[in-house]
Amino acid sequence: MNFRQQGVINQVDTEAKAQELLQEYQHLAGNRGTWESHWQEIAERVLPAYSNSFYSQPGSQGDKRTDKVFDSTAAIALNRFTAIVDSLLTPRNSQWHKIIASDPYLQKDRRVRLYFEEVSRLLFKYRYAPLANFASQNQQNYKGLGAFGTGCMFVDELTSGRGLRYRAIHLGEIYFRENHQGLIDAAYRYFPMTARQAYQRWGDRLPEAIKSRMNQNPDTTYMFLHVVKPRENRDVERLDFMGMAFESHYVSAEGPTHLEEEGYNSFPYAISRYEQAPGETYGRSPAMDVLPAVKTLNEEKKTVLKQGHRAVDPVLLTHDDGVVDTFSLRPGAINSGGVSADGRPLIHTLPVGNINIGKDLMDDERAVINDAFLVTIFQILTETPAMTATEVLERTREKGILLAPTLGRQQSEYLGPLIERETDILSRQGLLPPMPEALKEAAGEYSVQYDSPLSRAAKAEEAAGLMRTVETALNISQASGNPEPLDHFEWDEIIPEIAQIQGTPERWMRSLEKVKEIREGRAQAAQEQQQINAAPAAAAMMKANAAVQKVS
Repeated sequence: MNFRQQGVINQVDTEAKAQELLQEYQHLAGNRGTWESHWQEIAERVLPAYSNSFYSQPGSQGDKRTDKVFDSTAAIALNRFTAIVDSLLTPRNSQWHKIIASDPYLQKDRRVRLYFEEVSRLLFKYRYAPLANFASQNQQNYKGLGAFGTGCMFVDELTSGRGLRYRAIHLGEIYFRENHQGLIDAAYRYFPMTARQAYQRWGDRLPEAIKSRMNQNPDTTYMFLHVVKPRENRDVERLDFMGMAFESHYVSAEGPTHLEEEGYNSFPYAISRYEQAPGETYGRSPAMDVLPAVKTLNEEKKTVLKQGHRAVDPVLLTHDDGVVDTFSLRPGAINSGGVSADGRPLIHTLPVGNINIGKDLMDDERAVINDAFLVTIFQILTETPAMTATEVLERTREKGILLAPTLGRQQSEYLGPLIERETDILSRQGLLPPMPEALKEAAGEYSVQYDSPLSRAAKAEEAAGLMRTVETALNISQASGNPEPLDHFEWDEIIPEIAQIQGTPERWMRSLEKVKEIREGRAQAAQEQQQINAAPAAAAMMKANAAVQKVS
């Protein structure tokens, strides 16, 4: 059975069902008008490509949308924010999480550990497969998170074969609800499709108005609605879509027509919020926090540009227009009457404001914007490259403290549901290995253990504390000439864990068995060298003993 099943639509009820779902969507859409005006204001100044995309009738493709942008600091900071979040949470060059058994006792079972190790490997294999499109869509999702405070990823099976497919859903298309626990469990996506695309998906089930366009103008755009919400009349004993946890509906706004009903065992939309204010469903973003600074910076930039223009091409002041009539600004030109007989200039330039003060004011606003988008935090190491290992750990610890409250939310609200959805799809496609019997008895319960740079930064407190303690022990040992303070450290435990916190690849580290072999070889070599060094003294002693015996 596939993870998603389509039901047969009763044509008698199709229009009534479509009207019901469209009314639910319109209710949600009507409640977020204030949000959309706020997002539009941010898009115009921070992410111009998204401008006018929060309305059902967006602007023309390719039109200019940078009319209100005079300074690009916020746009550049948003791109850096996207790269920072991606590198901290989901770096594509490393395995940033692993699956483990929820029960610590089961995790001791080697077969269970090997099973989850293989599951983790397969998740990364299919997630980063070329057709999955995860990396680009994830980056797009983080960009929306930084600009508008809410991101949404749709995870589905690959229709052209077994595997995963990802799509970042623009906030202008998605509407959602929370359940009583504050978890998002219902999504309404209102999106455009051309007549050709719709016919490829639903064929003759489309209303006549859309099908008739197939021959005339197949690129005509129509609006459709996808609704996913918990199934209230679920029958867990059924094996079809009626037994699945979530119901799914596709509706054509033209008609309106209910096109199909489906079922999902796991929620297909992974939705996250950067920050959430009390009583609000949608998230708030770094761009919202510094929108006043972004507006101020744009106005300051306009003023500085005007003053700079006046400074480079100054306004001339004259007593009357007698000289101006014939005055030439051409290089090498001679203008008679520009000075008096005693050499006093008769033409002056209009004084302009202090441009340097304007630049200082702009730098102040830029610093605020870069702080909000986490850019400043990551400039610390580049600005002070000559640091000791202890200083690096301290800076890393500080980063973890500053970033964990906001970015840590993405692990629980975005990545957790994302991984659950991926695991469900791969399991139903038969792409995961057989589950060990011990794990079957525990209903296959698992946990996600994150191993991203953010997780390691959060653990840096332990490493930084160790380095401070080691420094103290070394100072005491050097001052007293007594090495005993260093005997308190269990180096065979410390070094591997420090390497893990610092993100050192496991293959670069020797195993404890190999370390023991090296130590034994070193001890044996030292013993042999000691014997060699002691050989002359032993020979001299034997010779002396022989001489004594001979005399006696």
